[in-house]
Amino acid sequence: MKLFAESLLSELEQQLKFIHLETENPIEVSEQAIKSCLATLDKLKTFSIKYKFPNKKEEIEFFRDIKPKFVSKLIYCNEIYNIEIKSPMGSKKTIRSHYKRELAKLKIFFKENQEFYRYYRTGNNYLDVSYFTRLKYDLKLMLDITYFQADHRFTTSHDYKVAQILANQEIRIFLEEQIEKLKRKPIKAQLSSLHHKGPKWTGSKVELIELIYALHAEGVFNNGKSGLKEVATVFASAFNIDLGQFNRVFLEIRNRKSDRTKFLNTLKNKLIIRMDDADEN
Repeated sequence: MKLFAESLLSELEQQLKFIHLETENPIEVSEQAIKSCLATLDKLKTFSIKYKFPNKKEEIEFFRDIKPKFVSKLIYCNEIYNIEIKSPMGSKKTIRSHYKRELAKLKIFFKENQEFYRYYRTGNNYLDVSYFTRLKYDLKLMLDITYFQADHRFTTSHDYKVAQILANQEIRIFLEEQIEKLKRKPIKAQLSSLHHKGPKWTGSKVELIELIYALHAEGVFNNGKSGLKEVATVFASAFNIDLGQFNRVFLEIRNRKSDRTKFLNTLKNKLIIRMDDADEN
């Protein structure tokens, strides 16, 4: 099952990349992408219904980790289509307000599903049998009404919610990027207008982004009132480096399977070594 799903997902991702290369219009991209996602999901469903899971562990893995990756892409494409088709004609300010309202909807979803979000993100598994095996559900565990109308051969009570969490991450990034594009002066233009004389950042962009997010999370800039983009822009200017889509890089950092704070851990160890060396001298 896992090998089949990985191959199918890779094939879908290649199709989606090709669609993006053919057109930059988000509505056209979404329309074509939705068709590809539906066709791929149909293949996954056909295979999984015929497949006999050897144990509960593999069934849970499929509905918690595998199927949601496919469904999240469909949710993402469908939401982007709806967002763009509803985008108002008008000034940049009007369009920006539209995107901000969509961002607010994502926050509402997070608040309404905060308990499950924490369960999933922290890697808990004590409720996995109820959440991610078929025909196992508890009405007290925040069930969506759509579950009762779904094909229970291919659905558990919470696999769709996982897909929503994954999709919302990408939707948020899309919306933030669109808002950024509407600004008068992008980061690259700001950087090119500066005459850099300070030290050059010779570490990786990923390491710098990890550091920026950590400092921002601690609230050390203007008593925590500075926005993340503002802080990132300052660092980019100070070190003469284009951080590009730093929020997408952070998403990759979050999804690391191990040692998500790799650079910060390295910094801590290096500082301890320096302190120990100073004590000896």
